[in-house]
Amino acid sequence: MVRIKRVYEPAADSDGARVLVDRVWPRGVSKEEADIVWWAKDVAPSTELRKWFGHDPARWTEFQKRYRQELVGNAALQKLEGMVVKGDVTLVYGAKDEEHNQARVLLELLTDRPRSPR
Repeated sequence: MVRIKRVYEPAADSDGARVLVDRVWPRGVSKEEADIVWWAKDVAPSTELRKWFGHDPARWTEFQKRYRQELVGNAALQKLEGMVVKGDVTLVYGAKDEEHNQARVLLELLTDRPRSPR
């Protein structure tokens, strides 16, 4: 199972492998508090796309389209897909907006794609 969670929420045993999907480390969170197994910077949106989007809900549809284009052939996404096949994964992110962020796009990608059986 794959789920998403803000990095500012406490880690739980049910999270499984926690993967940070931000390009920039979230403010005010130590590495110990984040309790992540992998900081997947390379699966996060490019700096240019992140700055263009600025978490503006009016740009959400276009952001999703551009971000999905960036992810085509992305090796970090392939690694993430492999982790999901092996067990529970929680994509953690720092954005305040829980509906309009890259983790939401990744969740949709990872749950919509067919995967080989375990």
